[in-house]
Formats: sequence, structure tokens, C-alpha cells
Amino acid sequence: MHAPSLLERSLRSVWHPCTQMKQHEALPLVPIVRGEGPWLIDAEGRRLLDGISSWWVNLFGHCNPRINAALRAQLDTLEHVMLAGFTHEPVVELSERLAALTGHRLGHAFYASDGASATEIALKMSAHYWRNVGLVEKSRFVSLAGSYHGETVGALAVTDVAIFRDAYAPLVRAGTTVPTPDARLALPGESAADVARRAAAALEAHLAEHHAQTAALIVEPLVQGASGMVMYDPEYLRLARALCDRYRVHLIADEIAVGCGRTGSFFACEQAGIWPDFLCLSKGISGGYLPLSLVLATDTVYAAFYDDSATRAFLHSHSYTGNPLACRAALATLDIFEQDDVLAMNRVLAGQLGDAVRARFGAHPAVRQLRQRGMIVAFDVATECPDFARNFFRTGLDHGVLLRPIGNTVYFMPPYILDAGHVAHLVDGAAAALAEALDPASN
Repeated sequence: MHAPSLLERSLRSVWHPCTQMKQHEALPLVPIVRGEGPWLIDAEGRRLLDGISSWWVNLFGHCNPRINAALRAQLDTLEHVMLAGFTHEPVVELSERLAALTGHRLGHAFYASDGASATEIALKMSAHYWRNVGLVEKSRFVSLAGSYHGETVGALAVTDVAIFRDAYAPLVRAGTTVPTPDARLALPGESAADVARRAAAALEAHLAEHHAQTAALIVEPLVQGASGMVMYDPEYLRLARALCDRYRVHLIADEIAVGCGRTGSFFACEQAGIWPDFLCLSKGISGGYLPLSLVLATDTVYAAFYDDSATRAFLHSHSYTGNPLACRAALATLDIFEQDDVLAMNRVLAGQLGDAVRARFGAHPAVRQLRQRGMIVAFDVATECPDFARNFFRTGLDHGVLLRPIGNTVYFMPPYILDAGHVAHLVDGAAAALAEALDPASN
């Protein structure tokens, strides 16, 4: 009797996320045993270039020696202490440095472990703020059509992706969606900025009627990830900020996926020249190492909770809030940004990646709406195959690349450490995967 493999053991004991487990009868799990820079190595020694940063979290490669060293040092100092009634150097320094990156427009940081929790915190904090200032009726939320802000019950109220929402609809307190500024919706003769203005006009109409009940508008700045890398013009953020100010509504920027340099600036909102009332970070903030999320809030928001009464405090907690190891990984990540001038380097890398994708796919007969924002490149594929995404993923693995389309949208969101050879390998693998996924004989 043979010893069970890692794959067999996983199927027997692990319930994998966002997965119909029965599908793994035909599409086996991929057992990964090692990470090395942009590569993941499976149990058979196959090397896969991580073209999606392992669900958008990894910034500087797997097993990065500088982040590793920082974590080893922290392990010998302090692994964890509760943050209620206590504090420690990593969480204080991280909060200070993040506030400085906003020019101190956003101050105190509230910590959790995952992106959905950050969304929950921002929503609760906004509604509680309005309660504390005497406007208890302001408790509703507005989000963009196609938005994704997490899969916990509160976050689903502002998530507009049917597969995540529908099964849990009886549990969800429904919010309101307003039109997306998706640049692909441009009418003949319209620019992306024109689409943004049309969408902002719809937002204005909604707020004009419902601002007295509306606590906040929540957006994914510049790129709506889970709905297919929807990209839009910064003009929408500028107009939304002005409308939120006019109607006394908070603006929540969910930068969980698009922050930390993904769109070309450290915070995506910087490209619009605006700052939100709440800014959510997760994923890349720890370099892809440890669960960490946070919400940065304005001093005005913080002051509304500062009181003798416990009922006016922000009543939210997680056991691992502000974990020292996760904060140390985040500090090491910020060090790399500063020491390597990462944003400048990314402008060069983004140009190389975008040029390579356009050269290979720009004239492809099945490719539509090829688009790019910073280190995110995407295109849509014209196909009626219901299993396109699964077939592309599977064949991509055969060609040494990890790419997971969202529906019919193929996207590239790699770590920031690729060289020209890595870019060529990634694009070559994607081209081979696309050819096979569109070939009926291969499926």
C-alpha cells in the first residue's frame, strides 16, 4: 500500500477556497513544494512562473531573502501580543510610515488579517461615525456595478458579483449599485474620461436623492479586479470625491488589490490627486508573506470616536490584530520600495510587459479590449466555450505559467521582479495556453 501523496492528502482533508471540489476529479490540484523568486516549483519539479502573484499578493518574489531576514529577526524578539491595551514597535512604525505615505492626510491605522475584514471595518466605522455625530439615519452604502469588496456577509452588501452574492442573498443587507465607469462602455466618439463623467452623473443623481441615508461610497480605485480587471479613468475618482464632499458622504477606497504599486503609484488614488476618508490595504502590503489588512482613516473620523464613553469607541477586534510578524513583513516590504526605487523600476517593467502583450496579442482575432494600468495588463477573449478559463489555466500550467482568467478575461499581474526572460516566458506561455484553450480538439 503506497503512502498517500500530498495531493491525495489535501483532497481528503482540505476544503479549498472558491472551488467546486468535485472539479478536482478532472483537474488535479497542483502540489507546490517550493517558491523561488517569480517561480513556484511543484512536487514533480515543474517550474511555474507566477503570473498572478498568487492571488495578487506577492510583490517581490517567493522566499525573498530580505523579507525572510526581517522575519527571522522578529521571530527572536516578539511573535505576538494582543493589541488591546498593549502596543509594540512594528505596528507603531508601520502605522507611522503608512500615514507619511499619504502626506498625513490619513492617520490612525486599524488592523485586521484579510481584505474582507478591512472592508467590514471601513463600513462599520463609517456608519458608526455618522451615529456618533448624531446622523443615525446615514447607514446605507453605495458601490459600483461589478464591484468586489470581499465575501464576508457585510462585504457582500457592497459586492456585485453574482456568483459570490446569490447563494447568501438572504443573509445580506442589500446596498445600492451605481453605474461603473468601465472604459469599455465608451460610445462611438467617447473617451474613457467621458464614460467616467457619465457614471459620475448617475452617482450624483443617486446622492442628490438619497444622501441623507447614505453613509459611504466604496470603490476599487482605477481597476475593478474580480469583475474582470475593469479599468477606468481617474476622472471618476475626482468627481466622486467632490460629490461625496458636497453631499456629506464618506469615500472608501478599497486598495486591497490595487494599492502597493499595482497601478503605477503606491496608492491608486494618487493618480486622481484625491484622498478618501478611509483607505483599505491588504494583499501586497505584507509582500505576500502573512495575513495582514488595515484601514487608514482621517483625523476627523478618529476624533468622532475619542470620548469617555465606551459606546462611542469603535467596537471591533481580531485576535491577531497588528501581529508583529505580519507588521515586520510589511515594514520589510516598504524598505524594498524605498531602497530599490520600485515605482520607477516598475514603470520600466510595466512598459516591457505591456509591449510584449500587445505585440503577441494585439492583432489576435479573438482578443478584445487589450488594456493596461501600471503592472496590470488584461484582455478579453471572444469565445463561447463555457470552460475557457479552466482550459486556459490547465494548459498554461503545461507551458510553465500560472495564469487564471476571470471568465473570458485573461490578465497578467506578476511580481515586480521579472526580467526580460521572465516576461518572454510569461507571454509565450499565455499564447500557447490561448491557442489550446480556443482549439476544440484540445478540450
